[in-house]
Amino acid sequence: MKKIRSAWPALFVFYLASCAISNDNQTVNQLIENYRSTTAPDKRVALWDLSFENDSLKGETDRLTALDELISELNEQGIQFTDAVKRLPDSELEGKTKAVVTISVANIRSQPKHSAELATQALMGTPLTVLKGDGSWYMVQTPDQYISWVDQAGIQLMTEADLENWYQTPKVVFTPLTGHVWTGKDQKEMVSDLVAGDILTGLTSDGNWVKVQLPDGREGWVESEQLMQWEEWISSRETSVDNLISTAKSMLGVPYLWGGTSIKGVDCSGFTKTIFYLNGQVIPRDASQQINEGEEVDTEKNWENLQVGDLLFFGEKATDDRKERVVHVGMWIGNNEFIHSRGRVRISSFDPASPNYDEYELNRYLRTKRIVNQKSDGVLSVSEIIQPN
Repeated sequence: MKKIRSAWPALFVFYLASCAISNDNQTVNQLIENYRSTTAPDKRVALWDLSFENDSLKGETDRLTALDELISELNEQGIQFTDAVKRLPDSELEGKTKAVVTISVANIRSQPKHSAELATQALMGTPLTVLKGDGSWYMVQTPDQYISWVDQAGIQLMTEADLENWYQTPKVVFTPLTGHVWTGKDQKEMVSDLVAGDILTGLTSDGNWVKVQLPDGREGWVESEQLMQWEEWISSRETSVDNLISTAKSMLGVPYLWGGTSIKGVDCSGFTKTIFYLNGQVIPRDASQQINEGEEVDTEKNWENLQVGDLLFFGEKATDDRKERVVHVGMWIGNNEFIHSRGRVRISSFDPASPNYDEYELNRYLRTKRIVNQKSDGVLSVSEIIQPN
């Protein structure tokens, strides 16, 4: 009779190997999550899309220092793996990892298609970091670190050297709410529309007109009274009471636009962001990010503690089984009033006797933060991130 060999030893070895693989997967994926929570807790401003499967570290990230640290830790633990992570910016960009917005307002979307949700906007002359491409779309990061997608038709791709050369050209800033670049001083044909805060290169002056160049090389004419030299514009920016109120009220009636951050349309946080940008400060994109900046000045509806320029936040308070939700923001303008974008840019009041009394927002008030004249990591001057000479 033939001796039948037991399959148990082989099965046991396979079982041990499977356990080892499973343990490795759990260990590595937990490490990935640990790094994500410290390196990229907010996916709107940092990419850390990694996973570990079948002995392969996969995904993509722009947090390259953290990735190197993770790989070193895996090597120290003796974990064998294939490194299949895409580093961003993508090498396929061939060095064109920068871009400048070439239209008055670029719509930047959550996915690489025009039907996708509008995530944010960027004005002409805004420098962008390009992370990767997908057809005619590019994943970009704005100066406030927001990551989303823009159509190539609205940007000029550049290398680091190209961007530096563009910075060296003399810049002018368009100051009215809206306007145009014309092919000639007769104003018969338009090169581009313009909105407040657009940045162009100033070429020559001819009486009441200035010849300008757009970031993609197109040229045209703008009335000189509508432009300020970059240096003059920057030095005149100030988040004073008068400036903040004047800028905010100049936008009364502008329609609400989800994802909007320009005179063409604003959502609530896009409105507060625009107010501060036009007065020389760059603040985070979303209300849930803006609330993390500055100094807390009120949580109890003590309106006497508030100053013009303070940001009021609204939403749902935290409960035992639910985190706080910040869904709206406005700016205090004094006299128990605040200005905000809901349906349109409007003024609301917390005074029951006022025709602008806003019981709806009063009932979902969370707290007020002060960012004017406060040290805050997420609040920068325009000159720090847009640096033409």
